[in-house]
Parts: sequence; C-alpha cells; structure tokens
Amino acid sequence: MSQHYEKLFTPGNIGSLEIPNRIVKAPTSTGMSNMDGTVSDRLFRHYQNIARGGVGLLIVEYAYVDEIASKSAHCQLGISSNEHITGLSWLAEMIKGEGARAGIQIEHCGRQKFLGTRPIKSASAVAWPKLREVVGDQAIPEVLSVAEIKEIVASFGNAALRAVLAGFDLVEIHGAHGYLLTNFLSPHTNKRTDDYGGSLENRMRIVAEIVQDVRAKIGPDFPLTIRLSGTDYQPDGFGIEETIEVAQALEKLGIDAIHASGGDHHMMVHQVSPMGIPRGNNVFAAEALKKHLSIPVIASGSITLPDFAEEVLSRGRGDFVGLARPLWADPQWPNKARAGKLEDIRPCIRCNVGCLDRGFFKFRAVSCTVNPQIGREGELDITPAQVTKKIAVVGGGMAGMEAARVARLRGHEVTVFEKRKLGGVVIEGSVAEFKSDLRFLIRNMSSQVANSGAKMVMAPADADLIGSGGYDTVIVATGGRASVPDIPGMKGNKVVDSLDVFSGQAAVGQQVVVLGGGETAVEAALYLAGQGRGVTLLHRRELMTKDCVITDKLVYLQMLAEKNVKVMIPYQATGIEGGALTARHTQTGEELTLQADTIVTALGYVPGDNALAAELRRRGGMAVHEIGDGVRTAKIHDAIHAGFKLAQRL
Repeated sequence: MSQHYEKLFTPGNIGSLEIPNRIVKAPTSTGMSNMDGTVSDRLFRHYQNIARGGVGLLIVEYAYVDEIASKSAHCQLGISSNEHITGLSWLAEMIKGEGARAGIQIEHCGRQKFLGTRPIKSASAVAWPKLREVVGDQAIPEVLSVAEIKEIVASFGNAALRAVLAGFDLVEIHGAHGYLLTNFLSPHTNKRTDDYGGSLENRMRIVAEIVQDVRAKIGPDFPLTIRLSGTDYQPDGFGIEETIEVAQALEKLGIDAIHASGGDHHMMVHQVSPMGIPRGNNVFAAEALKKHLSIPVIASGSITLPDFAEEVLSRGRGDFVGLARPLWADPQWPNKARAGKLEDIRPCIRCNVGCLDRGFFKFRAVSCTVNPQIGREGELDITPAQVTKKIAVVGGGMAGMEAARVARLRGHEVTVFEKRKLGGVVIEGSVAEFKSDLRFLIRNMSSQVANSGAKMVMAPADADLIGSGGYDTVIVATGGRASVPDIPGMKGNKVVDSLDVFSGQAAVGQQVVVLGGGETAVEAALYLAGQGRGVTLLHRRELMTKDCVITDKLVYLQMLAEKNVKVMIPYQATGIEGGALTARHTQTGEELTLQADTIVTALGYVPGDNALAAELRRRGGMAVHEIGDGVRTAKIHDAIHAGFKLAQRL
C-alpha cells in the first residue's frame, strides 16, 4: 500500500477478480489494430507501455462483436471471429505478465458508425446528426428486426466467450456513449413500439438479454462488468434515475460492477470533456449508483490527477477510478503517484487535439499533445546521444522546455535562457479558471527542466552572449508576437492586448469590447465577463473557425451565451478614437460606433522576430535551429512535438 494515496493503492475486487489497486485503464479506441481487427505489433507495444505503468486493471479498447454492422471505427479491434483469439491471447498474456489484470470491452456501434458505411443498424431510424452531415441520408440507420436483435445478443455472448478463451480476466459490455445499447436505452433514439421500445423495461430488454446470454456462455463466476452512461445529456433522453433502475436490474442478472460514464458523441463534451467542463463531470453518476447497489462502481470522467482520484475514493463516490486520456498523457501515472512524484506526472490537459481532432476524427491512430511517444512506442524511445553536445536553448516556452528536457535525457549539456519564467504564453493562457488544466502542465514541464541538470539563465540572450558560450548547437524558441492590424487608433491609451489582461498588467474598465474571433479572443471575453464586466465580442466572421477543436468550440459557445457576452459578427473594426470604436458590417456595409472603457485586442499571433537566429547563422560556428511559434504559430501540441523531435535528432 502506498503511503501517499492509501485508497488509490489499496487492492480491490470485482467479482472473483482481485485487482492490485483501484486504477482502471478505461477502454478507449486507438486506431492501432490491423484493418481486419487483429492485434498489431503497434497495438501490442502501446498496451505493453501502459501495463508497465502500474495500472491495476487494463481494459482493452472496444472490440466489435460481429461482421455485419458492429464495427464502428477505422482499425478497430475485433472479437467477432475465432481468428481474433490468437492476437487477443498474445495481448492478454502480456498485460498479465506486466502485473496488471487484463479486461476487454465488447461493443456494437449502432448508429454511431464513424466509418459511415452501410449497413448501419440501430433501434430506430434516428441518425447520428454529425454523421448525417458527412454522409447524408446514408447515416439513417436500418431498424433492427427482432430476429436481428437475437443474433446480436448471441454475438455478444460469443464475443465474451472468445475473451475467456483468449485469457482475459474480465469482460466489459459497452452500454454507454451512444452506441447500440444506448440507442435502445434512450428515448431519444428508441422510437420502437414493440417489446424493445416504450417503457424502460422494454428499452433495457436487449441489455438484459445480452447479460443473460454472456453469463450462460462464460459461467456464473467470470468477472463481468458493463459501462453505462449516467445520462446521455439529451433533453429527451435518459437521466440518472433510469440508469439506477437499469443497474439494479443488471446486478440481479449477474453483473459484477458498473463502469459509470456519461454522454454520447452528439453530446461529446460530456463524454470527452474539454478544459471548459469541470473535472470529474461524470463522477456524480458513480456516486448516485453506489447508493443503490451492492456491487462496485468505477467512477470516470476527467479524473486527471491523483489528488482528485484519491478524493473520489475517500469520499465514497466510487470504488475504482477509470482513467483514459490521462494514461495516454503519462502511462507511468500510477507508478509516479505511488511514489508521490506528482510533479513528474505529465498531465492530460483535456485539449482533445492529438487524440480526437488530429487523430480519431481524421481516421488516424491517436496521439497526444503532451506525450509525443504515445502511439509511437518502440519508435521514439529516448536513447543516449552518440556524440554529446553543448546546447543553448533560448526561450522557456513549451517548445524550448521540451527540447531542453529531451536533450538532457539524451546526455547533452544544456543551458536554458529565459527572460522571465518558464512557461511562455501558456502562463497567461492558464489564468482563467476554465483553463486551469494548463497550470499542471507548466508545473510538470518546468520542474522536469529544472531537475534535469540543465543550467538555467533567467535573463535575455543576445548573439554576443550565445556566441561567447562555446555552444555546438543553439535552439531558438523565442515564441510569437501579437498581430496588430493597421486600424487607426490601435495605439490609443484605451487599447490593451489580451496577454496583458490575463497577466494583470492592463487596467480594464467595466464596459469592454474584445476584438477577435479565435480562441484567445473568446477566452478573454469569457474571462472578463466572469469578473462581472459587460463584454462585447466583435469579429469579421464566424467565431473559432481556425484550428479549434470542436469540443472547445461547443463549450465556449455555450459559455458565451451563459455569461451574456454580446457577439457581433460579421463586423470589421475600422477605427478607434478614445473609447469609441467604429465598425462596418462586412456584408451590408452598415456602420456603427461602440463605446467602451477598454478595447482588448486578441487578433492572433504571428512568428516573432528571428533576428537572433539570423545573426547566429551569419556568425557561424554552431548549428542553429528554430522551433515553436517563432517559426509558425500553432498549438501546444505543435510546440511540444517540435521540441521533442528536434532534441531526438541532435
């Protein structure tokens, strides 16, 4: 038992299975299997890395149960055929050999078929709206007949038996997140009038039949869990009260634990919550279920840090905690928590960039903003450099810090020059409470650099200073600068930059106009509105159209409405005189004047001054590399990955 987190590292049981601690790797599709659903080398290495991190129970991602219509996503794991058992047994044996317990989730996608290919089958002909936007009426599901339902029930049972034959310790049925079983459970997607629609008893009938069929095929004692959404968050869907009834009925049928979650892919901000949603957003469901069940409940939903995980367990809100994205951010999360090395944990910042926006949504394997090695296990291992070098890193933002960290791990001698403090503009970016996840990333990365043995010089660096240091290589990561448009009056005393607002350096009046429509502008508007100020957000086109993750956009639009931010689009600012801002409607030509105490500019960033890099190259004698926003303004994902990859090449 750990002296740091007593509850988290106390063994627990799910049915007959003893689990060494209370940390569960929640199943999340990676897109790393072979196209036919078999286990790939890449998938094997990925789960081996996670299993070595100290997790108690590792539930492998959802596996499709038949060859008809259950497969949801690209390169999804399969368990629909006995041919899959060979690879699955390899996977299960490895997980157990690393000290974890091995589980697998079995699934039918229902209407949520990311592939968008026929056949798509569900309880009723209610399409997933997002898929319909992409593939049109092809997204409208075929209504399952009773005979087809019976076949699916048998397919779940057969899949569970294959999991047993493959050597897994536990099987989990996927009954959450908008997939087939949720399509039946929710009135939002179930419009049937037969024995599988209408009353809750009827809507849950397929779930009960699947549990019974699985139990008949795997026996009464094999550990069996089900994942349920506490609510689907649909106005005409189901709530926690009905989920409690379903869970109580399933306990009587032999379910050994409930894995509580929430949402579906139409309400995905509650399923894969971004920073704007409070951490632990679905823990309420586990807490409510525990009050009505005698079997264990796994709590999940943005439980990103050990302190919060321990709190959930200590307060009796769950018996286990399920982690998905946090174990991509840092597979060693459990081991580091056990050792009390909190600053060493690379935290999930819930940005959804690598895993969703640039990964799953683009039919790629998942990646991670803060962990460039995830999905590339065995390819991007950090190894000692063949020739050690003396390296200067100029700039202590995300790109510079990651480059310095990896370079030190490879054995290079590193000096970091930073004129204020480590963190770069992410320091200002983390000020708003709805961006507080970033504070933990700054803590982790700055401590990693400080403890790496790198020399820290907290002062500006110029070409003379760098040139006299005898460096073999210089990495210039000095960041970008605010874009300042050519609008009359932009240098007036009532005009301030958003970074100065977040840092507290700018005095801001009661009535504010924010210029811009990207994420920074929206965040500035929300931050100021949260302080009780009257805020108008003015932009020349639709908000957040450039490189904004859909989960952030959905949450921010809702927050703008809740905080009564007045949004004026499409308007182009044309001039500022004192506190008067003039603007023109970009379509009608209508002109107006807004009065403000303060005008905040948040019009994006452009690459900063590259004079230092240019001068160092002119002088020669050292290799000069530029990374981060100084080259191309982008996201934290790009900065960290650029720093990592450069340091790997040196």
